[in-house]
This record gives sequence, structure tokens and C-alpha cells, in this order.
Amino acid sequence: MNFMKIAMIAGAALAFSQAASADDADIEKGAKVFKKCQACHTLEEGAADKIGPNLYGIFSRGVAAKEGFRYSDAMMEKAGEIGSWDEENLATYLEKPRDYVPGTNMAFIGLRKESDRTNLIAYLKQETGAAE
Repeated sequence: MNFMKIAMIAGAALAFSQAASADDADIEKGAKVFKKCQACHTLEEGAADKIGPNLYGIFSRGVAAKEGFRYSDAMMEKAGEIGSWDEENLATYLEKPRDYVPGTNMAFIGLRKESDRTNLIAYLKQETGAAE
């Protein structure tokens, strides 16, 4: 094996080992990231919707399925495609919401850092009943 192949393999292994994973999530950092979301969303069971829906139960109900909340047509269409939120599709959405759901009403620009998305999702799982 030549040096270039070894360097490429080593680089890929390093990048993979440094990528944020659910096992590496920091819930306290996720709580800090959520501060960007709390103007529009609540987390507590039974809490009122704001501009965006209450997120309690987000991982156990379908996408765009919060009873009593009016979702955009774009989000309703995406709901038909993906069914429910999981760590992977939620991370993609949170990276660039308007790219993942063109026409969404969500004005948030997104979370560029993978670690922010990973930490936020871990926090959401804990705070919305998914970790129970």
C-alpha cells in the first residue's frame, strides 16, 4: 500500500472517530443550544404551542401530527414522506430546515455544527419523553 492510500485511510478514520455521535452527546450543551429554539417551541408535556408546536412526544408521534397545531403544506407533505422523526432525519432538518422542507414556516436558519445537532437531539430525547 502506498503512502497516499495510507494517509487517506488514516484521515478518514480520524474524521470518523471525531464525528459526533449519540454516544458522545452532551445534554447540558444541548440545553444551551435549545435556547435558540425556545422562543418558538416548548418541551413540557401539556405546555402550549408557540409560533412552533410543543415538542413533547416529537419522537413518538408522526411528523406534523401535533394535535391542534396548523402546519405548513410543505411540512405536511414531508410528513407523508418520512412518517416520524428519528435522530437522522431530525439532524438533517435541523442543519438547514428550509433545504430539507422547502416552503416550511420555520424561520430558523439551522445548526451548522454537527455537535450542536447531536447535543440538541439528545436533550430533546430527554426532555420530550423519548428517554423514558
